[in-house]
Amino acid sequence: MALAEYNILIGTNEKNTMKKNIWSGTFVKGHLAHEGKLVPIRIRYRGGHTRTYPKKSYEVRLDGKTYHFNAEYDDPSMIRNALSFRFFVSIGVPSPSTRHCTLRINGQSEGVYLLIEAVNRTFFRRRNIAVSTLVYADNDSANFSLISPETGRRKKTLFDGYTLVIGTAAGRSRVQSFIRSLHRLKGTRLRAYLNRRLDIANYLRWLAGAVLTNNYDGFDQNYALYEHKTSGKYRIIPWDYEGTWGRNCYGKPCASDLVRITGYNALTEALLADTTVRKRYAGLLADIVQTKFTEQNIMPIVKSMHGQIADSIYRDHTRNWPIRVFEGEPELIRRYIQERREIVRKELAQL
Repeated sequence: MALAEYNILIGTNEKNTMKKNIWSGTFVKGHLAHEGKLVPIRIRYRGGHTRTYPKKSYEVRLDGKTYHFNAEYDDPSMIRNALSFRFFVSIGVPSPSTRHCTLRINGQSEGVYLLIEAVNRTFFRRRNIAVSTLVYADNDSANFSLISPETGRRKKTLFDGYTLVIGTAAGRSRVQSFIRSLHRLKGTRLRAYLNRRLDIANYLRWLAGAVLTNNYDGFDQNYALYEHKTSGKYRIIPWDYEGTWGRNCYGKPCASDLVRITGYNALTEALLADTTVRKRYAGLLADIVQTKFTEQNIMPIVKSMHGQIADSIYRDHTRNWPIRVFEGEPELIRRYIQERREIVRKELAQL
């Protein structure tokens, strides 16, 4: 089945503005060709280090909706983000939906892209989730610590690393208060606070997903944190899982033991210091390894995704990787699953 194609038109002045302001969050105007009509859009570059790549990723806004066109330039399989989010959903963590497509800009083929659902009000409305505050963890300062990883000194504000997407100044203050309390409270008081302010079940499932996919960057950035309106508890959603399933965020093969099963941020450390929570997490992780994180469950999805995009990848001359590498990706992912299962089981015995 052919992939859906999107055609975007951007004026010369607007395109030049984007190139001159590559690190800016400024949108320019453009149009999407759809059913014989030109629909007005706003478009900008998106991503971190990938903005310097020859193949760019884009954020498009249309009629109040947001679309993320990810180039997945570092991932030779082009399926790691999509596979990760599918896996998170299978273990009970709401995650962005994805679909592969092809993109044309001003008539020129930009090749295969991954269209990723934005985590915003529409995301929560589709899932009937009431949300009062949503923040994006944009960089590694979003590690739930009091100390900046850049300076080694106390953060100027405990909102460092985050961007407020939904909510008010009061919601922003509550996030900072949550991080402050995480370090101020001890023992039974901290345990009671976390039970009251954090959806621990959601967090442990997210932690298991990040650990099993081996996403080193996923603990102190690349997640969305939201405050559930009904319960008042914080919940977490994964984002940017390109560096997973046997490759790092630059696409290089990496060891299957890159990530320890206890993760790397201050919130996880505080949670797992509680013996009851640690045992709960160990049981959950063991169950997921046994029932969900298996070749039998995951490899059919891998082969389906890989097969659906193969013909388009063969015609895509914008890719960063040789075809032979793309063709070998299902086997690389299969070996990773096999190795990761054994590593996690050994670490569980010592948790």
